[in-house]
Amino acid sequence: MGSNMVEEEDNNGPWRGQGRGRGGGRGKGRGRGCRGRGRGRRWITSLPESDYYRPRGVHPEMMKVEVLKLEELEAIRLVDFEGMNQEEAAAQMGVSRKTMWNDLKAGRMKVASALIHGKAIRIEGGSYVIRDEENK
Repeated sequence: MGSNMVEEEDNNGPWRGQGRGRGGGRGKGRGRGCRGRGRGRRWITSLPESDYYRPRGVHPEMMKVEVLKLEELEAIRLVDFEGMNQEEAAAQMGVSRKTMWNDLKAGRMKVASALIHGKAIRIEGGSYVIRDEENK
């Protein structure tokens, strides 16, 4: 071995807390030490009037819950309820068409899963900014 080589004590290297190996790579978490850009904020018009829906006849302790992010709900609202096309909705939310499509697809999948499998829907979280009247 050359004199300038350094042996590591474990296989994590400088990326501690990320499991095996060095990558961090394309995992879901964006915790400490992950590479890549963070999730950008989306513009939403307002918070929903209700933030929890559940099927009738299912006992609350037995019920599973789908969590719908606010930006996913906004994408569904703009495209499916307001009738905007993907490009118009993306401009309204201040994101790319690809990001709009990803939010829309994820939101639709969660709503469909809840309806088909009898799950509750809780609307919360995400990365968003509420659009005020002068920025519309």
